[in-house]
Parts: sequence; C-alpha cells; structure tokens
Amino acid sequence: MLSDGVVQRSEPRPLAVMPSPGAVSPPGAVSPAATAWPVRVGAVPPLAEGFTARPETVPALEAELVPGAAVALVPGQGAGLQDWLGSCGKTQLAVYAARSLWRAEAVDLLIWIGAVSRASVLSGYLQAAAALRPLTPGTSDGDAEPVAGRLLDWLAGTARPWLMVLDDLRAATDIEDLWPRGPAGRLLITAGHPAAVPAERGAVLLPVPVFSDREAMNYLTDRLTADPDQRNGAIDLAYDLRNEPIALAHASAVIADEGLSCPEYRERYANWQVRFTPSGGPAAVTWALSADCAERLSPGASGILALTAFLDGRAIPGSVFATAAAGKLVTGGGVDPERAWRGVLGLERAGLLVVDHTTAPATARIPRPVQAAARAAMSAEVAQRAMRAAADALHEAWPESEPRSPVATDLRSCVAALRHIAGDTLWSDGRCHPLLLQAGRSLDDARLTGPAASYWREIYRSSERLLEPGHPDTVAAANRLADALMLTGQAAAAATWYQWVLTGRLDMFGPDHPGTIAATVKLGCALVAAGRPADAVGVLAGALTDGERVHGPDHPDTLHITDQCAIACAAAGEFAEAIRLCRRSLADRERVQGPRDPATLAASLRLADAYLAGGQVRDAIAHARRMLADTEQALGQDHPETVRARGRLASIRDAAGKGRLRTRWARRRPA
Repeated sequence: MLSDGVVQRSEPRPLAVMPSPGAVSPPGAVSPAATAWPVRVGAVPPLAEGFTARPETVPALEAELVPGAAVALVPGQGAGLQDWLGSCGKTQLAVYAARSLWRAEAVDLLIWIGAVSRASVLSGYLQAAAALRPLTPGTSDGDAEPVAGRLLDWLAGTARPWLMVLDDLRAATDIEDLWPRGPAGRLLITAGHPAAVPAERGAVLLPVPVFSDREAMNYLTDRLTADPDQRNGAIDLAYDLRNEPIALAHASAVIADEGLSCPEYRERYANWQVRFTPSGGPAAVTWALSADCAERLSPGASGILALTAFLDGRAIPGSVFATAAAGKLVTGGGVDPERAWRGVLGLERAGLLVVDHTTAPATARIPRPVQAAARAAMSAEVAQRAMRAAADALHEAWPESEPRSPVATDLRSCVAALRHIAGDTLWSDGRCHPLLLQAGRSLDDARLTGPAASYWREIYRSSERLLEPGHPDTVAAANRLADALMLTGQAAAAATWYQWVLTGRLDMFGPDHPGTIAATVKLGCALVAAGRPADAVGVLAGALTDGERVHGPDHPDTLHITDQCAIACAAAGEFAEAIRLCRRSLADRERVQGPRDPATLAASLRLADAYLAGGQVRDAIAHARRMLADTEQALGQDHPETVRARGRLASIRDAAGKGRLRTRWARRRPA
C-alpha cells in the first residue's frame, strides 16, 4: 500500500519516500538533502475491499493516461455533486491507476494531492517542492505561489516520468495558474462535476457510471468470502440496488458483519425502503441500514457520524476523534476518547467510512453523499450540537507547529467544509469561534498568502456583520487581512486596512497601548512599500516617540521602530536623518544585544546602506569592511549572512568606481 511517509515492503518496487516537512522520517526513508528515485509525495488512499478495476464501465482509463495527457474522472449518467451516483468510485480508480503505474515502474515521481480548495492544492505543491528540494532550489520556504511556480516549471522540463493526482477537485478556479504540464508527465483528476475541470486545458473526461452487472457480481463475490451461502441471491440484491457502488458497499459490509444472507438483507432493505422517498435511490436507504448497524456495534457511533458529517470527508485526521469534544458528543456529556474511536471503527465495519491506518495519525474518509444524508436526517438541535462539537474538536486537535504538514492541510480543509455548512453557527456568544482565527493563522504560517488574504477578508465581513465593526475579533481579522495583503504585494490596500486597524485600536485601547503602537508601525511600513515614504516618516516618527515613552529606549520594539523610521527617511530622501537613526540603532543594539547578535549585524548593514544612499561612499566602505569582519567572526565565513555582507561590500566598492575589485572580492573563498 502506498501511504504517507512509509516504505511498504509488500511493494515489488523499492519505495524511496521524501518525507513531508516537519515529519518524522521512518527507518529507511530518504533524507531530503538528496533526491533518491523513485519519489512519492502525499497520502495515497488504500484500495477498498473487493475493489474492481471496472474493465467494462471505464475501459479507457489505461489507454488515455499516457505521458503528456490529462484525464479527469467525473460522475457518469449526469450525476451531480449531491447525488448518490456522484460517489461512484472515482478516487478508487485513481488509486488503482497510481498503484499500477508505480508497480510497473512507469513513473519515477508520484504526487497525490487533495484538491478540495486552492489552499489544499498549494499545500500539496509545497510538500512536493520540499521533497524535490535539491532539484528545485529555493522551494523549502517562501510564499506558496512562487514555490508552486518553480515546481511546475521543473515538472514541465524534466525528462523523468511523473504522475500527479488531483483528487476531488471542486472548482476550476482552484487550479488557475496551477495546471501541471510536461511531456513526461501524466495528470489524473477526480472531480464531482465536469464543470470543475477547466475546459480550455483539453483534459479527457471519462465518466464513471454505476457497476455493470458483471462488475457488481464480482464485487459482491469478493466481499462476501467468509460464507459462500451469503452470496446466494447476490444477483437479485445487485438488481435491487441498481448496481450502485456505494449502495453495494453498504450492503456487503452489513451482510459480512452480521452474518446475513443476501435475501435477508433484501428483506431488511424492503422494510426500510418505505421510510424514504423513491427519488433518493438505493443508497439513500442502505446508508441508514449501515448507520443502524454501526450503532448496534458501537453505541454512540451515531454521534461520530454526526461529527464527520460537517467535515471534509476526503481526509479527517484521527486526532480529531481523540479529543475531549468528540468524546463528549459520543457520551452525551462525559469525556471518553476511546469510546469515540470505537464509534469510528463501528462506522467502518458498517461500510460508512474507511480508516487509513497507514498514516500518522490514522485518517478517516467518508463519502460526501453519506455526509449529506446524515445531515438531512438530523434535527436542528442535533445539527447545532454536532457543528459546535466539530469546531471544538478541530481546535483541540490543531498541531502547535508544522503548518505545512499533511495534518494541518487536512484540518484546514475540514474547517473550510465546516464553515461552508455551518455558516453563522460558529459565531455565538458575542465572538467568533477560536477555530476560525486558528485556521487563518495556520494559512499565514504556511505562507499560503493568496488564500490567507481571501480567508481573512471573509472572516472580517462575517465579523463586521455578526458582531460589530469595532469588536476585537473584527479588528483582529482586519489586521490579519492587512498582513496578508502586504505579503501579496498589495501595499496600498494594506495601508488602507492598517489605517482602519489603527483607528479601531485607538478607540479600544488609546495611544499608549502596545497594540496601537504596533498598528502605527505597520501602517508606516505599508506606506513606504506603497511609495508614500514622506507620509510614512511622519507616522513612524510618532510611533518612535510613543514607543520610547511606553517601552523605553532599549526595548526591542523601540529598536525595531527606529530601524523602520530610518528606512522611511532614506526612502524619502532624508539621508542625514536616516544615517543618524541607523547610527543610533546600531549603538543601542551593540549595547543591549551585543556586537555579534544577528539583529546588530543587520543594523550594521543598514547603516552601510544609509551611508551609500547619502553619498558618503568612504564611510560606507569603511563601515562595510567592519561589518564583514564582525559577521565573519560571529557567524563564520560560509554563513549566508557573511556571504551577503561580502556581496554588499563588493557592491559598495562598485558604486565608488572600483568595479574591478568586486570581481576579485566575489571570487574570494574561505581559507
């Protein structure tokens, strides 16, 4: 089985796996310092019991999925996103295709990405870029969009055969400018609707319908192996269930677990069928039979089903079920995480979800139609309780670090699904649920700047509508939005938002609050970036006065404000004042932090730049020499900051008309 970060010895082909950033490498895993082929990135779901390759209903997949091609598996028979027929085995066929190409050694690189949002696609690209770091330099950090661009450029030019799977693509806009291409590559997409696949890209659309009669019989035969007598009447059962894959999965799971025969299940199905509208189809009945079975197997499983109904069913980290919130939902009050996990396993035995035990933590996967049916069957009170429990569980399960890890990616997707369904439910008691702020911070920390800006704008609008413009949560969302806009290069828009935040904090806290001063500094920096340095000088000068009064002259925040004020002065052409402030900052940092502190060395570099900008070339060269010597002594000759200082001295010499010395200096090597 192909699994995230795990070498499977049952695979006939040696599996060299590049671990995700921050992940603990298992024994035998390849260090990211060197690329060892083949490489696999992302968690490939397991094949379901009784899987069939669909040779009759989807015969063209192997022929179409050739190097340079893009193939999209979509629901057949006109099934829409919410129809039961939409869950027809597209992901399972993609898993089979990926495994087959891997075993045949037809690909050297396999990338599996959950594509439920633009953020999740970019997260998958970040993980792939980190795994291929030696081949795509500069991709271990930085904003997601440029990193993704470098990865796509590499894929387009490499001769190594690769396969990328974008599983469960929801919207064509989510992969705008992110379409992988290359003559050596294969792209396989699963989508709930053909409209989710960009038409202009020329992908081959392969509809995935229900099973054929032969495929349905083969599936039931493979699933019902414990007792051959169970298979009697399988043909009639397949007919009753119209060969729907998801309905057959529910039925076979219950038959196998409870030791029923096919006729006995058909009788139970007929009795339950009268409770449901005919338009729902067979699966609208079989899921309820499975839910009833799961509750008998593990009392409280219905609570877990309610919890999962509001999350991203493609991948729910198992840590969510180990939370106190999940335990309380199952027990009705007490905390019992073990009972919650038993509920998960009960749902698995009843065929409602699948647990991938090869990931760490284990991952639960549940079809979206099952989730929709479960939500439709809930009372309003139960749904409200389940949504709040889901939010509490996600917040409780959130990792303290590793924002680019697969677990963080899946949790963010779960938050997106919960927000879409719950709407205003996550805004109560005069505040927004802390999960919403946590998810946004995770986008920020993962450097998913584009999705982060969109996310914070939505949170701000909801907060302004449901709380009030001056509410702390509203101001916090606006501040985060401004930060994200700065990172996306929209400095003018960010300055407008920082001005709004500053006004709000002045009203809330007054001018001497650290938060107000910090907002003033951010406004000044945004004005510099927006090409308004003269305005920034006044703003930052006021912030410096306030910072000295509130924090004192030696506080790190005051030193930071001094640096930003110097940068603004230099940008505004006030070079004498910029030099004065840089000298002051350097002297204060040498006294407070020491001459070898990285912040002190950075201040020294700023002073050299200020001298040069002010036309004091001799002073700039002299100071740059001193800066280089201090940096070499503090960090060593090979440190990136030392290289930077060496290059800065060379450029200063260049500006002084000594260009030939630059070449000599650039060639200098450590002794």
